[in-house]
Amino acid sequence: MTEFVRLEVEESIATIRLDRPKMNALNGQMLEGIRVAAEEASRRADVAAVVVYGGEKGFAAGADIKEMQQMTYAEALVHAGRLQHAFDQVAAIPKPTVAAVTGYALGGGCELALACDFRVAAEDVQLGQPEVLLGLVPGAGGTQRLPRLIGPSRAKDLIFTGRFVDAAEALALGLVDEVVPAGQVYQAARSRMSKYVGAAGLALRAAKEAVDRGLETDLATGQKIEQALFAGLFATEDRTLGITSFLENGPGKAEFEGR
Repeated sequence: MTEFVRLEVEESIATIRLDRPKMNALNGQMLEGIRVAAEEASRRADVAAVVVYGGEKGFAAGADIKEMQQMTYAEALVHAGRLQHAFDQVAAIPKPTVAAVTGYALGGGCELALACDFRVAAEDVQLGQPEVLLGLVPGAGGTQRLPRLIGPSRAKDLIFTGRFVDAAEALALGLVDEVVPAGQVYQAARSRMSKYVGAAGLALRAAKEAVDRGLETDLATGQKIEQALFAGLFATEDRTLGITSFLENGPGKAEFEGR
């Protein structure tokens, strides 16, 4: 990866580990590392699910403000493109993903968490999109992913005010899916992903694609996407194994091969 981002794989669960002291500020080098790690996790056959983790002290406090201080309009366009491309690669991982959120997940850090399928948060976490307090708006998907997740009016409240939300409010809003003690965040995230190890990976990939692409279009088009993905799975060995196992042994006992 890069100096500040590692991809670690253990028991078929990959961890994209952010490690830039002190607050994992997202500079260009980190964005490149996230992009490369996401692409590798996507293509590796030994990876069934992915955790994005910033360490025990904090997830990511946002973009590197010093790096942005002297940016011109043209440079900001390029920077926003790099941000969006890196996080889009995380969103495009064709496997279940979860953000293990500790400390602060602000601005770009919150947007990175939004690019995952699920979010597990520490009890003392703070999340938010405070860009308006800098005279800016979110530039890495916050104005798009946040309203899709929690609804437009709630998203506008967070984006317009730039205020931080704690774990309890984040859970109530649907911004996070689970809250655990701070020292248990990473293991809770791994536990959430462990259920997908040995699962029907091709079916999970199709399910994720159907949901994500369907959210971008109307119901009728979404159903056509679902129909094509459903039929396509009939060309897989996993479908044969799954149905045969169900008929012979009942549900939940199939051993899938990812083919």
